[in-house]
Amino acid sequence: MKVMVIGSGGREHTIIKSLKKSPEITELYALPGNGGIARDAVCVNIKATDLEGAVKFAKSSGIDYAVVAPDDPLVLGMVDALNAEGIPCFGPNKNAAIIEGSKVFSKNLMKKYGIPTASYETFSDKEEALSYLDTAAIPTVVKADGLALGKGVIIANTREEAKAAVVSMMEDKMFGESGSNIVIEEFLTGPEVSVLSFTDGKAVVPMISSMDHKRALDGDNGLNTGGMGTIAPNPYYTEDIAKQCMEEIFLPTINAMNAEGRTFKGCLYFGLMLTPNGPKVIEYNCRFGDPETQVVLPLLETDLFEIMRAVTEERLSEIEVKFSEKSACCVIMASHGYPQKYETGFEITIPEGLDAEVFVAGGKLSDEGKLLTSGGRVLGITAVGDGLPNAIEKSYAAVRQIHFENAYSRSDIGAKALAALKQEA
Repeated sequence: MKVMVIGSGGREHTIIKSLKKSPEITELYALPGNGGIARDAVCVNIKATDLEGAVKFAKSSGIDYAVVAPDDPLVLGMVDALNAEGIPCFGPNKNAAIIEGSKVFSKNLMKKYGIPTASYETFSDKEEALSYLDTAAIPTVVKADGLALGKGVIIANTREEAKAAVVSMMEDKMFGESGSNIVIEEFLTGPEVSVLSFTDGKAVVPMISSMDHKRALDGDNGLNTGGMGTIAPNPYYTEDIAKQCMEEIFLPTINAMNAEGRTFKGCLYFGLMLTPNGPKVIEYNCRFGDPETQVVLPLLETDLFEIMRAVTEERLSEIEVKFSEKSACCVIMASHGYPQKYETGFEITIPEGLDAEVFVAGGKLSDEGKLLTSGGRVLGITAVGDGLPNAIEKSYAAVRQIHFENAYSRSDIGAKALAALKQEA
């Protein structure tokens, strides 16, 4: 079968490497892909948000199946456009992708159906938001309603910070139109857990839990990023908590979307916080997380393409989805200065025989075929090991062997999880 994957980052490279293992796939394309993905799939220079271009390519190339990976094309309706031409897809249609496309929608959905989340207020008027902050509990969280590359959330520790966040979103348009409406919500405390799940709108199959590291600097300091590394499984996510989440969050969310006439089929991401009052939803994503995918899929033992087709055909309950009992660690190698100003165009050298997988997020090929840096997050280095300490050790050993000018990575990915494991012991 001919399969195309929409997207160009480390998540898409991970998905493509997993799909390559399927004996059913004969040709694999990436739109637009990147310099690293080009080694595993045929890259086609069509933007991920170019619905018309993607449909035209799919029809002219005889594509049998499409995987729409990033949030932007999902929220724009890429799945709807491809389905209209008879091309089956993995990913939610436009009216279901709103669960990530609008934080106002998702918060109101949770309130309506009793799904545990932080208390909140929504605003479309800047002055009303600023007035509310005069008496709101501090710290507080200010969120842009729409998509903002995973950066539209500001945790404000003072009233001044909170008001500055409102002004930057609503007046200065820091996130464009995504900040025209905002959510101001209660600041929750507790360990964070990411749980990606396969769902066909009926069954929900959670994947291995993971822990993201959002801050740019060691010790969870510095600016928020798209993610500086991940580990799986997350030691805070016990069997009892998983059972509670299935009963109180996962199934109720699927049922709520069905009740709203917005049946969700694809990968639904649950960003959770394990508060003293139980698990609560921080956010939903309508797709695989990045860089969570880089630790979750390497632990998947079932054919990913088989699962995706089962989701599309609403027969997910008929197949067994198996994960390894090993652990995985992904360390992001970024361009120094990310997530603000950084330089690109430096050659990346990756030695043969690494005991880790290299997923390329921000890489392009030079005219001579050399891999060059082309983004803030450049590589995700993922190692699978017998236990978390082994996976972390192997991942960092690989990082030390890979070189490009101005490379930067956090040195403490997984440290918090290791501390949690020691407490358990």
